[in-house]
Amino acid sequence: MDLVPAQLAALVAIADHGTFEAAARHLHVTPSAVSQRIRALESALGRVVVQRTTPCRPTADGEVLLRLARQMQLLHDEVNDALAHSATGVDLPVAVNADSLATWFRGVVGEVAGWRGVALRLHVEDQAFSAGLLRSGDVLAAVTSEPAAVQGCSVERLGTLRYVPAATPELAARFRRGRGPDWAAMPVVVFNEKDALQHDVLIARGATPPVVHRVPTSADFLEAVCLGLGWGMVPEPQLAPAVEQGRLVPLVTRLHVDVPLHWQRWRLDSPVLDRLTAAVRRAGRSVLRP
Repeated sequence: MDLVPAQLAALVAIADHGTFEAAARHLHVTPSAVSQRIRALESALGRVVVQRTTPCRPTADGEVLLRLARQMQLLHDEVNDALAHSATGVDLPVAVNADSLATWFRGVVGEVAGWRGVALRLHVEDQAFSAGLLRSGDVLAAVTSEPAAVQGCSVERLGTLRYVPAATPELAARFRRGRGPDWAAMPVVVFNEKDALQHDVLIARGATPPVVHRVPTSADFLEAVCLGLGWGMVPEPQLAPAVEQGRLVPLVTRLHVDVPLHWQRWRLDSPVLDRLTAAVRRAGRSVLRP
């Protein structure tokens, strides 16, 4: 099977931009040209690679090709940049969870800021689900809680991000019952529908809160807890300054949840991925628990 680079580039553009028209604008060709490339690819394979939905998505077979296409694109961009100093740069799609991005991963962003010709494209996804972006070919590397390597990837342990149940001093005092909080009465803040940290703590105590607030950004989640909207599981790097400022207090002594984080990347002989991996290791060591 001979794979045509232009056809694979069309597949990547459709996956990234969602429609044939948007892919055409990105590639600076007509929508008809994109459609012809995808039809030719499907004819050569004898199977459909793109779901013609809104937005368009690769089929299972398309995802296999998408993984290959992104790897080829990265290697091509690196060679192009090294030989011709291409103005387009190297595209680097990476998945990271919101709490990591708001805390220790900022060290990685700071390092990449000094790299010439590298375009970091972050996908924010819960650490329990980011491995799926590797499998689908949407990213080349990911921060994940999955210790088992995705096929074609290497994996290494980064450390542990500790979460502590916390609330404002006023809220904690209002819902104090004996030596601990009244879990069943105190309102709670969650990040989104995938966030199970708070619910796991409640289930272990046989409690169901009367009010559950949803605040789906890391900074705003922290601020909502600091404003007394409810209690929440706050990452340790964010909790320490809030406690020092008197805005938050831990609800229970020694109660915490440790979330192990791993770094998965495609097994490619890529200087950019190697450099990124080294930056991730340094940033993780500086903040995460071993």
